[in-house]
Amino acid sequence: MSAGPLLLVTGPPGAGKSTIARLLTREWDLAVHVHTDDFYAWIASGYVEPWLPAAQHQNVTIVEAIARVADGLAEGGYAVVVDGILGPWFLDPFRALHRDVAYVVLRPTLEEAEHRAGHRGDHPLKDLSVVGQMHAAFSELGDLELHAIDSTGSTPEETVTEIHRRFAEGALTLT
Repeated sequence: MSAGPLLLVTGPPGAGKSTIARLLTREWDLAVHVHTDDFYAWIASGYVEPWLPAAQHQNVTIVEAIARVADGLAEGGYAVVVDGILGPWFLDPFRALHRDVAYVVLRPTLEEAEHRAGHRGDHPLKDLSVVGQMHAAFSELGDLELHAIDSTGSTPEETVTEIHRRFAEGALTLT
């Protein structure tokens, strides 16, 4: 069996990462949605809120584990869609994999991200200052700017169509 594709879907809280990842996985016969928040939930003691400076070691450890898991699943033939806060500062473990990795940044306006994040029923992150902090962190992507999609006025289905278009063109592949 040939290896499956590996796609990272990221952006600030409220960008629609989980919604988009769920829709994307429906496109393949074998697919896995790797929700990075689940990895953080497994920490039984010593958990630090990931946006705090004290969480650096925790975050690096978790992201490295996510990259290894995603690689193993893709190697097994699954299309893997990883959904989480994976800014440019966390891409080295994915770049080190011996495969193409696609990367898309969902970047709605700050107002839209705050609105979405504030209206998620059971999501634990309700602090809009963190949404603003993370939105700012994704505002300047440098060489990765072409990986950003403004999803403000788009339906999830329209966003998925745009991701598919760019993915097919190879425009989302990390170099």
